[in-house]
Amino acid sequence: VSAGEIAARIAARLRPATLMLGPLTIDTVERRVTRSGTHIPLLPREYALLLHLARAAGRCVTRTELFAQVWGLRFHPGTNVIEVHVSRLRAKLDRGFSPALLVTEKGRGYALRA
Repeated sequence: VSAGEIAARIAARLRPATLMLGPLTIDTVERRVTRSGTHIPLLPREYALLLHLARAAGRCVTRTELFAQVWGLRFHPGTNVIEVHVSRLRAKLDRGFSPALLVTEKGRGYALRA
C-alpha cells in the first residue's frame, strides 16, 4: 500500500458522514440525498457529480475539473456528457423547489449554492 493511498483513506475517514447545504442533505455513508426532507434518487454518476460539487460548495467548478474528478479523464472527450448529467441532476435537485441550488456560470462551470 502506497503512502498516497494511506493518505487518501485517512482523508476519507476524516470527512463528515453528512454534508448539509441549506435544504440539501447528503448522507455519504448511505449515499442518500434529501432536499427539504424529500428523498432525491440519484444514479451513481449523478451522485458523484453532486458530491464533488457539494464538497466545493460556493466555488465555481470547471468542466476540466469535473472531467478529472468525476469521470477520471485528464482530457476533454469532445462530448456534452457533463452538460447532460448536470441537466439531469438539476432537474432532480431543483424541480419543485425554490431557489435553485445548482447554477451555471456561463463560460466557467457550475456551482452548488445554498
